[in-house]
Amino acid sequence: MNDQLNELRSLTCRAQNRRTETGIPRVAMVQGEIPEHLLAAVYDPMINLILQGSKSMTVGDRTLRYDPATYFVMSIELPAVGSVHPADSGEPYLAVSLTLDPSVLTTLLADLPKPAGRYENAPGFSVASVTSELMDAWVRMMRLMDNPEAITALAPVYEREILYRVLQGPHGWMLREIAAPDTAMARVSQAIQRIRQDFAEPIRVETLALKAAMSVSAFHRHFKAVTTLSPLQYQKRVRLLQARTLLVAGAKSVTSAAFAVGYESATQFSRDYARAFGLPPGRDAARMLGEIRNGRSQPNNQPMAVALQPTSRDARTG
Repeated sequence: MNDQLNELRSLTCRAQNRRTETGIPRVAMVQGEIPEHLLAAVYDPMINLILQGSKSMTVGDRTLRYDPATYFVMSIELPAVGSVHPADSGEPYLAVSLTLDPSVLTTLLADLPKPAGRYENAPGFSVASVTSELMDAWVRMMRLMDNPEAITALAPVYEREILYRVLQGPHGWMLREIAAPDTAMARVSQAIQRIRQDFAEPIRVETLALKAAMSVSAFHRHFKAVTTLSPLQYQKRVRLLQARTLLVAGAKSVTSAAFAVGYESATQFSRDYARAFGLPPGRDAARMLGEIRNGRSQPNNQPMAVALQPTSRDARTG
């Protein structure tokens, strides 16, 4: 498997220090140091394969670390904070990602035997070691960057194989759950869409539970099991991430950013912001803008792992 990993590194080293499109649908890559504030966002469902260096991801109160030849599956949109690190020998962080398309999963699952059972009350994200078969499918997918005329014909085949290999692994149940409309995870995902769409508006858990066809207690239990957050905590994280985006773009003052994302008290906003990001909003924004001025990041950079950021689809791919 070392030869496969080295070939993937060679193919991916052309990536830039930001989310870099490959020309292959839903496949992106990234290389190098990524500023922390670009890794704090709402991540889209994805499979993220680490090739070099390491990454940590914190969702709620749970932190996962993944190293070379491991992959990360995020089955629903989750607010997270990440950090990436170079290899011990100094080589830059490298990763590739595949954004999950539920329609592709549904079509694939229709051709496979149905599983014996389902998982309940399990988180919708985790890390696993890559297999030689999964790595081989990734190699063939990434080789298409040098053979673009074959992308239309072959990329869908390789995407199905990557998904199939993940389905056969310890995280396969996650892919099955999000592709089946009647599962608890799929219903939580639908509730997340509503929260993100109207994140600045007050939410009623009773209304979300009703639309999910669950009791309030069951909905709250399933939501927290999948996301590690309560619905209100999820909304608060999304609000804070959106406010941070407004501040780093220089589009809002601290007070106006607080009101823009739904806070009624600028004081409460500042408290919550400092708990989430370690600094009060004004100081944090000044730090991030200083990094931008010094060329360490760009305000419109998108993350490296098609994953985090509010509903405007400013997602991350780390």
